[in-house]
Amino acid sequence: MDMLFATNNAHKVREIQSLLPDDLRILTLVEAGLQEEIPEPFETLERNAQAKIQYALQRTGIQAGFSEDSGLFVTALEGRPGVHSAHYAGNHRNDADNIERVLQEMVGATDRKAYFQTIICLVWAGQEKFFSGVCEGTLLTAPQGNGGFGYDPIFQPDGADKTFAELSLTDKNRFSHRKKAVQQLIDFLRQGQKSS
Repeated sequence: MDMLFATNNAHKVREIQSLLPDDLRILTLVEAGLQEEIPEPFETLERNAQAKIQYALQRTGIQAGFSEDSGLFVTALEGRPGVHSAHYAGNHRNDADNIERVLQEMVGATDRKAYFQTIICLVWAGQEKFFSGVCEGTLLTAPQGNGGFGYDPIFQPDGADKTFAELSLTDKNRFSHRKKAVQQLIDFLRQGQKSS
């Protein structure tokens, strides 16, 4: 079964496809013929995820699919960058610049608690369903590791001794907020298949 995933972010596609069963394949926006970046104008992850999948389904004519929106929420920054995580340092969406801005704002902060959250919005059989995953952790004072993407080099999940950027994808998925949300999505789809 192919399912539209309303993104062209290759990192997210790789992470989520690695979590899905072999019989469920992601169809990206480009593969569905949609080249443009979908706006994320809202102030919550839920509304942005919902808007992205609605936009993608309307433009492609596909009936079912999902989108996700994720953010890094930092306690000392009153929840910033949050919903603006992807373009915190500007509309150019540069990971290194985003990290630099967060680290600059965290200079001198003793409370370095933070969490990642992912919200998935699924449109399936005419219904909308939301799934959420959270990963608590700590922000380091400097980037470590070359893997992952986004804020992974400065985020160390609780229970790990390395940053997301230092962990293999398999190890990252033991902690990942995205994995938790995707698992709920898979469980929902499997339940639907059993009852149909």
